[in-house]
Amino acid sequence: MGEKKVIAVVGATGAQGGGLVRAILDDASGGFAARAITRDVNGKKARELAALGAEVVAADVDDEASLEHALRGAYGAYFVTFFWAHFSPDKEKAEVRNMARAARAAGIKHAIWSTLEDTRTLIPLSDMRMPTLMGAYKVPHFDAKGESNKAFTDMGVPTTFLLTSFYWDNMIDFGMAPKKGPDGRLAITLPMGDQKLPGIAAEDIGRCAYGIFKEGASYIGKTVGIAGEHLTGAQMAASLSKALGQDVGYNAVAPEMYRGFGFPGAEDLGNMFQFKRDFATQFCAARNLAESRALNPALQTFDTWLERNKNRIPIE
Repeated sequence: MGEKKVIAVVGATGAQGGGLVRAILDDASGGFAARAITRDVNGKKARELAALGAEVVAADVDDEASLEHALRGAYGAYFVTFFWAHFSPDKEKAEVRNMARAARAAGIKHAIWSTLEDTRTLIPLSDMRMPTLMGAYKVPHFDAKGESNKAFTDMGVPTTFLLTSFYWDNMIDFGMAPKKGPDGRLAITLPMGDQKLPGIAAEDIGRCAYGIFKEGASYIGKTVGIAGEHLTGAQMAASLSKALGQDVGYNAVAPEMYRGFGFPGAEDLGNMFQFKRDFATQFCAARNLAESRALNPALQTFDTWLERNKNRIPIE
């Protein structure tokens, strides 16, 4: 067997990147090697990846030169940003430009960019169905990513654009676990009405990305949407009830109410869920379940994910 192709993974210690690194390492005969790119090579998660067999390299998405150095010699690269670390669309767009320029300079043959829709193509700023945020966005953490797709195309980087879905893991570490109401009953709260929400186990995003790298050049230039299932709030509540062994309801609140909850990012997320609700047909259609499973045969359903993670969901 020839020398393995190196896949450099930005955000390797995060949910998406970690899933990709582990997918590569789990497939010893797959022809790929994992290079984990992280700011802190001595951090606990970085050391865990190194112990599993990943090459761990330091770089910072705010430092283009460090990124280029970390990408040198790699065949492919996985790029992801984390908006919630700073809540700044401008910073996110600058990070993507750094990644795209570094990828071009390093000669990356296949990049995957973890992106989302620019909602302004369907809801322009002049559309008052939802408020405009930060003066220039409807859903800042979507729009900045979607707008940044052109950074890769403008740079001529061979790229697959990967549309992700709602993390079920948000119920563990993003405050979206079922909560008890005044009546003591557990419920999840989403402004989705009766529309379906595409969701996925965060680690499966990386595992689907690995499927794309294995498919190779046929995916370059394509936009691919992935999800584990498309479920209504009521269906999610029913699955949670079964997994947790207690009744979980579904509060289908109005987006206006959700935007007013007051936690950091509430307006952004309220607009996001409204976008997913109002354009549910298009949003779900862009995330093909059959293709997701073809890329990742071990793709988890919500019930499967709950069975593995129910004890990690903090019930208040």
